[in-house]
Amino acid sequence: MMSRVWTSVLQMALLSWENSVMRRAGLQWLQPGWGGAAHSFFSVRFRSSGTNDTVLKDKRSKIMTRGLPKQKPIEGVKQVLVIASGKGGVGKSTTAVNIALALAANDKTKAVGLLDADIHGPSIPKMMNLKGRPDVTPKNLMLPLVNYGIACMSMGFLVQETAPVIWRGLMVMSAIEKLLRQVDWHQLDYLVIDMPPGTGDVQLSISQNVPIAGAVIVSTPQDIALLDARKGTEMFRKVDVPVLGLVQNMSIFQCPKCKHETHIFGADGVRNLASELGLEVLGDVPLHIDIRETSDSGKPIVVSQPQSNMAQAYIKIAAEIVKRLPDSLT
Repeated sequence: MMSRVWTSVLQMALLSWENSVMRRAGLQWLQPGWGGAAHSFFSVRFRSSGTNDTVLKDKRSKIMTRGLPKQKPIEGVKQVLVIASGKGGVGKSTTAVNIALALAANDKTKAVGLLDADIHGPSIPKMMNLKGRPDVTPKNLMLPLVNYGIACMSMGFLVQETAPVIWRGLMVMSAIEKLLRQVDWHQLDYLVIDMPPGTGDVQLSISQNVPIAGAVIVSTPQDIALLDARKGTEMFRKVDVPVLGLVQNMSIFQCPKCKHETHIFGADGVRNLASELGLEVLGDVPLHIDIRETSDSGKPIVVSQPQSNMAQAYIKIAAEIVKRLPDSLT
């Protein structure tokens, strides 16, 4: 179960944040029964009467200006790299883990961290073979758990493996803030953030609060995944996060017996999308049972089979990412 201290901290932070935002914005939640039940859940309105459109627009502009968070670097972290996808099930977390390991493997002088930003479905603890609770420093900062030389932080360290995290969006935002800033990352050259799927609160919050050096979009070549990959790319562009390129995952399957190669999810879908978006494909990762088995066993393929074609695909992708990263932001 989650520690009482952690739960209390999050609850207090959430209530404080909610009250502060509502007061500053001059907003109030609509009461049930006004204009239908849906409005009572999803709508807010200005406390204003008799104002014309110009005054209302001016007030909205001022409120939005006050409410927008200011980006603040994460203490001790030089560059933040986010691994994202518009859709779940495309291998984003597997890619994030192996990219983090590949960044460290490509340059032994670089310190790399990995943050699991998927609050509701954390997978980094299992993939990185990590268990236990983070220690806390005298300054009330959590210490990341470390394996394979990668400093890791995840909600999965704070709850039981089988326990669901049933939180509203604001509670999730508070948790993300704690995982970003109430952690002693020491000194990292790269912090790789494994985003949850989609284009929701977490993506927007991190993009607005943290200077991000670049985003990598992961997708399979199938049409339904490409639709969401496009949305993910456009979201990051709208919030001024550089999109470094796309990764085509599960690009090809080779039969282990006859060696026949099949494009199960289609061929070159990600490459075509990248061309439409004016981006590059950073690399292709095949669909292979060894990637799945090594991830499930907590021994990612970059460390367990570093000379394999699959591991080398991640190694090359990491090298392409570094080429496209700007100079250190801190």
